[in-house]
Amino acid sequence: MEKPGIVITGVSGRMGQMLVRTVLESDQARLVGAIAREGSPWVGRDLGEAMGGAPLGIIVTDDAVEAIAKAQAVIDFTTPDATVSFAELTAQARAVHVIGTTGFEQHHLDKIKAAARHAPIVRAGNMSLGVNLLVGLTRKVAAALGEDWDVEVVEAHHNRKVDAPSGTALMLGEAAAEGRGHTLDELRTPAREGITGAREKGSIGFAAIRGGDVVGEHDVIFAAAGERVVLRHLATDRAIFARGALRAALWGQDKGPGEYDMADVLGL
Repeated sequence: MEKPGIVITGVSGRMGQMLVRTVLESDQARLVGAIAREGSPWVGRDLGEAMGGAPLGIIVTDDAVEAIAKAQAVIDFTTPDATVSFAELTAQARAVHVIGTTGFEQHHLDKIKAAARHAPIVRAGNMSLGVNLLVGLTRKVAAALGEDWDVEVVEAHHNRKVDAPSGTALMLGEAAAEGRGHTLDELRTPAREGITGAREKGSIGFAAIRGGDVVGEHDVIFAAAGERVVLRHLATDRAIFARGALRAALWGQDKGPGEYDMADVLGL
């Protein structure tokens, strides 16, 4: 069988370039398209030359319709609005849409859900194996310890990240809430500042650190009188996210329409 053709969005960004390299190095997929935002200086250039290397014969485009029409999968780490637009096009092409974008609001998620009625969508706040194992552990520990243990999710990322808390931090918060039989919306406490009063029992707090070139660090802290349990994941190379995204794109090739996540891909 022919290797599935992959289109990468946001190719001029750091993650986009990492995704391009990951697909090119794979013996299981073909890179068939590269999309950049309208007005990007990369548009119209050979992708390889734009990345500082040899020509690849793939011209960067801002015409998502044309690029996605020839794809079996689209890997997308961009912005919520852009991702929704790509989801509609990917659904029309009946291609797998792998979404690593974070920062969605409910109206974005509603449109993604509608697109998933026509094609498989794999969406995760984090594509790494380690993080998805951490999500499962967080759910189990939260269920075992109960509401007498306070939960704090602390995350750190590079100084160019635009959303907070991170998508991974929210995944971990959702897992802790599920372990306690609630939704995150019911238990979430936003970042604290000023005179906040005593902590509400059972709440789940978040803290975000931004600085330097931190790839991604996440701690889930369970704290009770006299003791703490800390679950931690440290990412030192963003290639782990690209490898996970490609794995999701390949996994989705024989799947029907619907919404999936990395737990489905990894069989967790």
